[in-house]
Amino acid sequence: MTPEEHAEAPGLLRSFERRFLAGRVLRSFPWQTLEEKLRGSSDSELLLDILQKTVKHPVCVKHPPSVKYVRCFLSELIKKHEAVHAEPLDELYEALAEVLAAEETSQAHRSYLLPSGDTVTLCESTAIISHGTTGLVTWNAALYLVEWAIENPVAFTSRTVLELGSGAGFAGLAICKVCHPRTYIFSDCHSRVLEQLRGNILLNGFLLAPMQPPGQCPLDSEKPTVRVAQLDWDLVTGPQLSAFQPDTVIAAVSFFEPRNANLMSLLLSQPSANPKDVLYCPETTHSLVRVLRALSACQEGRRALDAIVAFTIRNPETSQRFTAELDQVGIRWEAVPRHSQKLFPYDEYSEMAILKLTL
Repeated sequence: MTPEEHAEAPGLLRSFERRFLAGRVLRSFPWQTLEEKLRGSSDSELLLDILQKTVKHPVCVKHPPSVKYVRCFLSELIKKHEAVHAEPLDELYEALAEVLAAEETSQAHRSYLLPSGDTVTLCESTAIISHGTTGLVTWNAALYLVEWAIENPVAFTSRTVLELGSGAGFAGLAICKVCHPRTYIFSDCHSRVLEQLRGNILLNGFLLAPMQPPGQCPLDSEKPTVRVAQLDWDLVTGPQLSAFQPDTVIAAVSFFEPRNANLMSLLLSQPSANPKDVLYCPETTHSLVRVLRALSACQEGRRALDAIVAFTIRNPETSQRFTAELDQVGIRWEAVPRHSQKLFPYDEYSEMAILKLTL
């Protein structure tokens, strides 16, 4: 490589590393840039570096991604290599042979690199719809929310945080590792989601404390007290919410949840399918506003709660419906300005929003 190419390589390697660890769609990788660099140099060092930053990455070796995903990635990498008519790289073909011999499973790992150097690793379903729920994968709104949290740690430091709809657990685990809350309460309603969530909490080095009255000594004074609660937005009561005694409430939501899981599975099975094409589901908005209103009612005579809600804007009417319902029940809100940093490789087409509510 020339000195100029050496200077540019770290950015390209970082891009491949972040996208591969997080299991992003292959079309989002900077393949064109890679091909241009390969055509400008007969040196195979860059490809070997990419292999070490992806398939051979220590995190991936310990917590492997989907077998199908690795196979497709290596096939594309080999295709780019062969396009420059270079000598075959044994390391690439050996890696492909290994993955061709491996068995696919219904679970795989995604990992996200934090600015601190730490990693959040999640065991997730390999399907967007699994066990009748979308809660077994990480959605873009959670990634966007964590970026905001890293810029605004004071909203969580030494506080009790209640997360509504934790899903696979990415937002809470990242906040626990970076923002140092006193107590973090993950919650969800689906039993399969809760099972996987507990596993991901343990996978990332946290101990699970039983749901008990606040104020008791944490299991590990160096880490937040972490609890998991089953919480159905349509059924939870005011006393149940009041028992959590949160200082901050967060939610990263999708207002395009499927009303019918089989229908959504069919939609997403189409080659051109995209989660943004799923129809808006008003029941999700109603249920979330119900919980937020109940939390607000619990605060009578107490200090107001801060609530941070992140979501993907599929069309302007979606957020307008949500804010209109907040207005109807008297919950004050303000739009949070877009933050400046993009730490995680979520889809470029996604437009995100965060609302800060006062409960």
